[in-house]
Amino acid sequence: MATLSFELVSPEKLVFSGEATEVIIPGAEGEFGVLAGHGPFVGMLKPGILTIRAAGAAERFFVRGGFAEVNASGLTVLAEEAISTEDLDPSHIQQQIQNAREDLADAKGDEARQRAEALLSDLQQVADALANGLGGKNTH
Repeated sequence: MATLSFELVSPEKLVFSGEATEVIIPGAEGEFGVLAGHGPFVGMLKPGILTIRAAGAAERFFVRGGFAEVNASGLTVLAEEAISTEDLDPSHIQQQIQNAREDLADAKGDEARQRAEALLSDLQQVADALANGLGGKNTH
C-alpha cells in the first residue's frame, strides 16, 4: 500500500514523523482520512483521537486545537496539544471536561455558549472513546 509523509507537531515537540498508510483526523467539520495522493487541503482540528496507520499497526493520539495541511510533500498536523493515548492520564481529559463545563456556565451570549457546548461534547466523546478501549496501540 502507498504511503505518505506525515508529521504531528505540538508546541513542545515533534510528536511523530514518518511514513503512514492512512491518517484519520478529528476535523472541526467532521472526521476525515488522508491517504497517499490526497489533494491539497487545510482543515481545523477539534478535540479527538487522531489515528496513524503504518505497517499494520495503529498509533492513536489525543489532539486538541490546531490544523491539518495536506500538500504535495505530505500531511502535517499542528496541534495545540498532542498526547499518545498510551501516555494519556484519564484525569487530564476529566480536568478539560470540568474546565469546559465552567466555560459553559460562564458563557455570555449565544455564540460563546455554542462554542462551549461543542467543546464539552467533543471532550465527552473523547473520554467515552478512551473508556471503551479505543486508545492505545492497535494491530488491525
